[in-house]
Amino acid sequence: MRALVSVFDKAGLVDFARTLVGVGFELVSTGGSAKTLLDAGLEVTPVEQVTGYPEILNGRVKTLHPAIHGGLLARMDVSEHVATLADHDIVPIDLLVSNLYPFEQAVQDPSLDIQQKVEQIDIGGPAMVRAAAKNYASVVVVTDPGDYERIGNLLASDGVDLQVRRRLAAKAFEHVSTYDSLVAEFLREEDSAFPDELAVGLRKSGDLRYGENPQQAAAAYSLLAVGQPLSGLLNSTQLHGKELSFNNLMDADAAWQASSISSEPTVSIVKHTVPCGLATRNTIEAAFTHALEGDIVSAFGGIVSLNRPVDETIARMLAGVFFEVIIAPEFTQDALQVLTKKKNLRLLQLAAPARGPETGQRRDYRPITGGMLVQSADDVVDNPGAWRVVTD
Repeated sequence: MRALVSVFDKAGLVDFARTLVGVGFELVSTGGSAKTLLDAGLEVTPVEQVTGYPEILNGRVKTLHPAIHGGLLARMDVSEHVATLADHDIVPIDLLVSNLYPFEQAVQDPSLDIQQKVEQIDIGGPAMVRAAAKNYASVVVVTDPGDYERIGNLLASDGVDLQVRRRLAAKAFEHVSTYDSLVAEFLREEDSAFPDELAVGLRKSGDLRYGENPQQAAAAYSLLAVGQPLSGLLNSTQLHGKELSFNNLMDADAAWQASSISSEPTVSIVKHTVPCGLATRNTIEAAFTHALEGDIVSAFGGIVSLNRPVDETIARMLAGVFFEVIIAPEFTQDALQVLTKKKNLRLLQLAAPARGPETGQRRDYRPITGGMLVQSADDVVDNPGAWRVVTD
């Protein structure tokens, strides 16, 4: 049996490779992956020994070869395929371990110019993953280090059945499609913000207890982007309190966006995604007082977001009302001592989103039945001084 190993994320790789060797796999590997395995004392066949060609074009071509893709794509239940491999001395590849460079990191690196970023676009990796995933009936494809232990145990016992192989193949295509969505966004011109075909890259942040209602399953996904790193609730730091729910996240996002509308001290209080109090004043204490007066009844059990740090003074004011979540760019230690006495109160630390010319390139997504509405983000703050009264 032959396993081909070519990964960027090398977490857990050595232990998995040892498991593969233990159940009878020959290891074939490329570049840095091969070095990692060799340094760990494992016997590895370099990929150029399989292809008969060295890496060329500064590494752009190393696995794009019939000896690799023939081994990945041959259906072992088709006698003609098996005979073709034998005719060309191609050894079938039974397992592929591969994952791709996180492209969003490359394009956000200010030290890299455009051409250097283009060089980070992987061709051979996605081609191998797609080939193995297409041929999942004959090839086990593993793209997630989190699957190493489970797949290793299966290989060491009854093998990896067709249902598991298919799930791994779906995961592999998701890995590649997310990668491709980021490459497309990077290459897309600014004047084509709404292309005819739009792929959106998302990465799972975690499962939620349930959705809007207890009978609904739910998970949270972070939006990936190649521009400025995106800020948002899923990038916040939870300092205290129990796990956030689906509804908590929806309401907290509405509150956070509302309190971010101004550079002046602003407080938003939200209940069921609708602000029931919003105020901008000279001090954050005054802003909170006036926001609370907007609807003191609806504020009970709501979510409050402040665009200024929370110190002990404002913390004591906040503690006087029952809130589910408090969001602020910072909490002082004195404030935390006051607020953490409430066991279930969630405290989220998150700065207001950056605003400027580049943020207008963001897109907002709104799902509708059978599709999605997409618009440019409303990042422009109105100037009240320019408002006019047009009625008597």
